[in-house]
This record gives sequence, C-alpha cells and structure tokens, in this order.
Amino acid sequence: MTKVLVVDDDFMVAKLHSRCVSAMDGFTVVGVAHSGAEALRAAERLRPDLVLLDVYLPDMDGISVLRELRAAEERGEDGHTVDALFITAARDAEIIRAALRAGALHYLIKPFNQAALQEQLRHVASMRTRFDELAEQGEARQADVDQIFGTRPPGSRELPKGLAAHTAELVERTLRRHPAGLSATECAESGSLSRVSARRYLEYFADTGRAEVTLRYGGTGRPERRYRWVG
Repeated sequence: MTKVLVVDDDFMVAKLHSRCVSAMDGFTVVGVAHSGAEALRAAERLRPDLVLLDVYLPDMDGISVLRELRAAEERGEDGHTVDALFITAARDAEIIRAALRAGALHYLIKPFNQAALQEQLRHVASMRTRFDELAEQGEARQADVDQIFGTRPPGSRELPKGLAAHTAELVERTLRRHPAGLSATECAESGSLSRVSARRYLEYFADTGRAEVTLRYGGTGRPERRYRWVG
C-alpha cells in the first residue's frame, strides 16, 4: 500500500486530489497539508511514500518543501525516503527545471483530468515495484535503467506499426499471470492467439526491456525461447 500525503493550499482542490488517490487500488491518503510547514511536519509524523505537492503555498514554495524533505532524508538513519509528484498551476520553465533537479518524479500542470493523475499514480506504483525487484536482484540491466529514467510511463509508449494495443495488453496480462515464464506457443494457447502473433508481441516486449528472454535447451533441435515479464 502506497501512503500518500496531499499538499495544496486550496482545501477543495486537496479534497479532490485525495478522492482521486483513494479511488486507486494500492493507494491510501494518510494526511493533507495546506502549507509548507504543515507538510514538513506531516511528512515527519506520517512518513508517506509519496507527496502530491503544489508549488504555490502560503509560507514557502513547493520546491523548497521538497528540498527540505531531501535534506531530512540525508540526516535520517532509518533509510526512509519519499517520492514527490508536483500538481500545480506553475508553468514557468525554471520552476519545472527546479522541480526536476530537486528530485520530483513528474510534474502535472493544472487543470488536468483525473485520468492523467491516475496514470502517474500507476507509474509510481510500477516504479516502486521495479525498485523492490531490483533490490532483490542486487543489480540492474541497462534496460532496467532506461525504463526507470524514461520520460514517459510505460503505458504511454507508442506501439510499432502493425501491433495493436488491445493485443499487447492481452499478452502482457498473460505474461503477468505466469511469473515463471512462457514460450510463444504457451502464450498463444493461453491468450487464444496464433503462435506467430504471440511471438511478435513477446519479442517487442523483450526489445523494450519489459520481458526477459531465456533459452531452454532440449534433447535435439533449436533451444526454446521463454519470456518472463519484468515490467
């Protein structure tokens, strides 16, 4: 469960953001703050995983709040860290750059629709899961790093010509249901696809770093390619 602190000086906006977060599986709002000082106190007390942060606050700007949070992390000894997603009307390029340099995961400009915020929340959840997996592995591949430092959430990638989004989602769901991995034939049977079609989507996921390919050698003939979803 990802614990979220909502920070916005507008009480109604904070309530709307809180409602949007609460509607997402895997997220819970642990607190709401309406000023920078209140946000820092709440972060220390509630220890959220994610802060939804406005730039314009009555006592200090959101960039400064994030810098204070980062400084507190460096002083701490328990290893607790917090991610930040800016939600603000500030459009100034230097402010956006400052948010990035302070360590924000993303920056949403008001007004936006609920789907845009929910997409970013899904991205946060995916990132947290990926970091947990990498921590268990102990090291990362370049594809892992490229995914983490990408500028867009995975769901917003454009598919190559000839591939359909609904089929890609079907293959992804099939792989996720089989964490030990599947061959193209097994994926095709599970998803009611042709083997050729399943193989195209599996190779696409492998090329973009979202599936890992291993070879299983049998008695004779070519080794079987097996695909495992890695995010």
